[in-house]
Amino acid sequence: MCAHTERDRARPGRGRRAGRYAVGVSTPASSAAPSTTTAPATGRARTALVAALAAGALLVTACSPTDGEDGPGLPGRAGDEREVSFEGGGFAVSGTFTAPARTDDGTVPGVLIISGSGPTDRDGNGPGRPEADTNLNLARVLSGAGAASLRYDKFGSGDPAEMDDAELEAMERSVDPRVYDEQMAAAYAELVAQPEVDPERTVVLGHSEGALFALRAHEVLDAEPALVLAAPPGTRMLDLIDRQVTEQIRSAEAQGAVGEVGAAEMLSDVRAGRAAIRAGTELPPDDTTGLFDEQNEAYLAWIDAFDPVELAEELPASTPVLVLWGDEDAQVNEEEVDLLMTGLSGAERVDLPGVDHILREYDDSPGAVALDADRPFAPAVAPAVEDFLDGLW
Repeated sequence: MCAHTERDRARPGRGRRAGRYAVGVSTPASSAAPSTTTAPATGRARTALVAALAAGALLVTACSPTDGEDGPGLPGRAGDEREVSFEGGGFAVSGTFTAPARTDDGTVPGVLIISGSGPTDRDGNGPGRPEADTNLNLARVLSGAGAASLRYDKFGSGDPAEMDDAELEAMERSVDPRVYDEQMAAAYAELVAQPEVDPERTVVLGHSEGALFALRAHEVLDAEPALVLAAPPGTRMLDLIDRQVTEQIRSAEAQGAVGEVGAAEMLSDVRAGRAAIRAGTELPPDDTTGLFDEQNEAYLAWIDAFDPVELAEELPASTPVLVLWGDEDAQVNEEEVDLLMTGLSGAERVDLPGVDHILREYDDSPGAVALDADRPFAPAVAPAVEDFLDGLW
């Protein structure tokens, strides 16, 4: 039997040219190293940190991932899908609208799904995890619960073969981070414009970094939707990155993938980069992590300015909130979720046993399957979401 890790299968997703983007190393909680949250990447790939850490037994085997066996059953229901396109932030945005199968002509609640960090596309996939399907699975869960949803390719995350020239050219330079807010607002407007959706019954669902956008939805949108925060960060972004990278480097060092001097240099560069961005000073030259450069600088400064706890405390008092977190999540740990909850008075929290960051079951016992596509989506997500939606209206 092959001893697979989540990184064994590296098939490109939806025609993506993976080499265009910076990626984080995505591994299960007890694997060689936890993943690094990355900013939406523009331009050349920044791979120094990834290459150093991937050398440490993350790519264990090249044998066939599934040996032809069928994957696990899909959650929820497929619903009726159609492609949508709209303008957001000065760029063409593509997405998928999913309506639940219905027996009447009435409208249904609408949910906007926002992806996590980096070039994560509408389905929740990126170069490092091309078969995570987090958002796709959530759309199925929502359809099964009787709600419509819209998920979209945020700037820089779609299939390059389908991008227009304006987006391709903009990806080669630093862009105004507010484009992501503008695209969220445009996507929400597209959602409520669908004839199946009741604009008075809406939810914004943010996964991982997407939860920071969900927490700010009442400021960005002309609405006060309910919120679902899936695997949400509880600390500022650069602090989260520091913690993730530190764990990642120490784990790789323990395996001999990174030497003591190299590890110390990378850790020093992470702290120096964080300090420079927060102080607004010049970035240190020759960053060995590949995380801090002029193209990422503006976005990191912008997203790091949002303290999740403060955002939670500033929510309208009547905002219903559901927090979903898996206890095998290596990207966002329990302490960070606990911290976020201190700002969410009255929020409902559902901890998912044996579930990782992309809301799939994770088993670290010897011989267990660890590939994303071969692990079931957490069955506890569906009843938690359904119960939450049933209690809203």
